[in-house]
Amino acid sequence: MSNGNYLFTSESVTEGHPDKIADHVSDAILDAILEQDPNARVACETLVTTGLAVVAGEITTTAKVNYKQIIRETIEEIGYNDAEFGYDSNTCSVIDAIGTQSPDISQGVDTGGAGDQGLMFGFACNETPELMPMPIQMAHNLTRQLSKVRRDGTIPYLRPDGKSQVSIEYRDGKPFRVEAVVISSQTADLDIEDIRADIMEHVIKPVIPADMIDDNTKYHINPTGKFVIGGPMGDAGVTGRKIIVDTYGGYAPHGGGAFSGKDPTKVDRSAAYMARYIAKNVVAAGLADKCTVQLAYAIGVAEPVSVLIDTHGTGTIDDERISDIVRENFTLTPKAIIETLDLRRPIYKMTARFGHFGRTNDEFSWEKTDKAEDLRISAENHRGIGTNG
Repeated sequence: MSNGNYLFTSESVTEGHPDKIADHVSDAILDAILEQDPNARVACETLVTTGLAVVAGEITTTAKVNYKQIIRETIEEIGYNDAEFGYDSNTCSVIDAIGTQSPDISQGVDTGGAGDQGLMFGFACNETPELMPMPIQMAHNLTRQLSKVRRDGTIPYLRPDGKSQVSIEYRDGKPFRVEAVVISSQTADLDIEDIRADIMEHVIKPVIPADMIDDNTKYHINPTGKFVIGGPMGDAGVTGRKIIVDTYGGYAPHGGGAFSGKDPTKVDRSAAYMARYIAKNVVAAGLADKCTVQLAYAIGVAEPVSVLIDTHGTGTIDDERISDIVRENFTLTPKAIIETLDLRRPIYKMTARFGHFGRTNDEFSWEKTDKAEDLRISAENHRGIGTNG
């Protein structure tokens, strides 16, 4: 983004959004398989719609997994366990259409190559303590709070489906104030003014910092006036349809590949995590205020075909040198990425809600800043080379 004055908006969704139900199911199946077989190949896609859940894809594993049971348990855990909510884990039909991975793909991955071609982006900036853009981080905080007050009974009539959206006013390229907040939550059929008052009091006020709002901040809470029919009964949901919510809220580029349901040999997922890890450590090291990383791979080839570092003019040394430092400190083959970030663990279902980045859980190894000091030292060495040269 530029250093001027502008508004920027990002959205988030709760775990009960139809597309997120699909992501959760796909990642729950992945986790169940990785618990038994860390080297499994998994590409699991899910479709949910009224009264139905379908899983398909390619899975090659020695694990013995009851897919239908996992699907029902995941839907129930999200909160769809009553026909009154429009979707019931106990009664919905479940179709399993899973096959095995193509041997043509497998032969390239077996030798340590990438599981597909593609380009992946990572990003970090110093707008928030999590080194994430403020609009998406604030939007996630709202959906997290919306889920919390539903689950703990603070607002007992909330249902699992919900969305948030935050518009931030930037001045001179920095967050200045909140322009608008949108919350849409599935509810029981109750008075809309009571719903709006409860969401303002228990969701928005605890999340949005008081110093970021003013008399001109706009609030749109269930703006259509009624949101009773939701979840898969309101809209069909499919794995991989919330890739901007999953990443940086549109603030940074996206290579197009989704994450959920994919084992870490799929660089769509693992290389995007590594790109975030690199970008976050560059910013944490004080080498830049913002950093975009692009990695690109060819199927069956281990080393990336390209690596790009862009600090958007905020770098303390030039981007070419930061790129050299990154190549010195990070090994970027798929095998090395998996080992560095310890990605063969059953950690993925928790990534399917509230974004894959900007999280504080220990399981999110790509969120650590343990390489920042190494990058600082390398940068000092490069400065010395530049001075001597």
